Amino acid sequence: MAVSNNWAFASLALLFLLLVAAMATVRTGNVSSNVETEKVQSSKNSTMAARSEEVEPLNEHAVPDPEAVAAEVESIIDMNIRNVTERRKLGFFTCGTGNPIDDCWRCDPNWQKNRKRLADCGIGFGRNAIGGRDGRFYVVTDPNDDDPVNPKPGTLRHAVIQDEPLWIVFKRDMVIRLKQELIMNSFKTIDGRGVNVHIANGACITIQYVTNVIIHGLHIHDCKPTGNAMVRSSPSHFGWRTMADGDAISIFGSSHIWVDHNSLSNCADGLVDAVMGSTAITISNNHMTHHNEVMLLGHSDSYTRDKQMQVTIAYNHFGEGLIQRMPRCRHGYFHVVNNDYTHWEMYAIGGSANPTINSQGNRYAAPTNPFAKEVTKRVDTAEGQWKSWNWRSEGDLLLNGAYFTPSGAGASASYARASSLGAKSSSMVGAMTSNAGALPCRRGKQC
Repeated sequence: MAVSNNWAFASLALLFLLLVAAMATVRTGNVSSNVETEKVQSSKNSTMAARSEEVEPLNEHAVPDPEAVAAEVESIIDMNIRNVTERRKLGFFTCGTGNPIDDCWRCDPNWQKNRKRLADCGIGFGRNAIGGRDGRFYVVTDPNDDDPVNPKPGTLRHAVIQDEPLWIVFKRDMVIRLKQELIMNSFKTIDGRGVNVHIANGACITIQYVTNVIIHGLHIHDCKPTGNAMVRSSPSHFGWRTMADGDAISIFGSSHIWVDHNSLSNCADGLVDAVMGSTAITISNNHMTHHNEVMLLGHSDSYTRDKQMQVTIAYNHFGEGLIQRMPRCRHGYFHVVNNDYTHWEMYAIGGSANPTINSQGNRYAAPTNPFAKEVTKRVDTAEGQWKSWNWRSEGDLLLNGAYFTPSGAGASASYARASSLGAKSSSMVGAMTSNAGALPCRRGKQC
């Protein structure tokens, strides 16, 4: 018996070491390729149509091929599940909730001294987004945004436009009212843990033609259309921006993006929109409330470059006062996994232009309106067309009369390209999403 136990322990240890080595290899390769990415900064029109011709360089160099991503995901999902399961048996995660992102860093009582560990906790298609992990810390001390062309050191705008990787934190609680879009540069993390940071009542965040961005722990709400103004996007460049839509977070022609643990509500347009060839995105652990068109993934039905789009939507709470688009997809591959849908007024998941939608382990609670029980909506498309689209519901919990209308031929290669992590039982959704949104972490205390 002792020999058997020793052999089992040695096997587990070997599996763990192999996982660490494999993940290190993947991340190292990813960082090298991303550093070489051609970064395109635009001074032209900020509308989607005007930017459409500029996205080509990023698509060629920075965006992964869906087939390659699918192969990578297939090879590591099983190994990740096995290793995490065994580590739990060994008691490494005594505070574990089943949410793999939170269990990765929140169980550490010294997380504030190990902030950059967050970059190693990503899951899904955006798991390789490292943000500012390899740079220095930048402390935001000034909530003002007086001059979008010449931002003062110590402001959030001054931090995000720098060319070097930065891990951006905040000295204290603050409300930041942006005069114009906050134009992100590559390799940045905005980390709001430990303080209460609101970006509100003005412009909000634009992630355009860049790579490796992490947005974590912010309250973003009441975003307004802004523009027709000059805005700086790097230390060496500023340019004219026409009117922005008023999204909380707009992702445009960008890759390796992770939006995690934010509280988002009540903006002029979308809460999170990803368009124009954006891909390798994870939207996780967010709490979304009081909004109409929540999430748009895809520029237009005619923009076929979005066929490479891969987005993971995981562990989010779609809550009070939401109406539609959770998300609304066009071309591409979308993994909707272990989310809690407690409110919609029209529908939860919509699409057009033949997206592949893989819904696994979610909890869908339909509204009382007897005409709004359907989770899904095919937008402006005849059944003769959408019946071949690959949309499936697997292990979802459908409550209060909710129903999901599947389509397509069933199991296919499309679902491999729309699979990014192992789904957990829908019975765990309540526990895994109970802390969605900006966490009430305070300095000196565990989250």
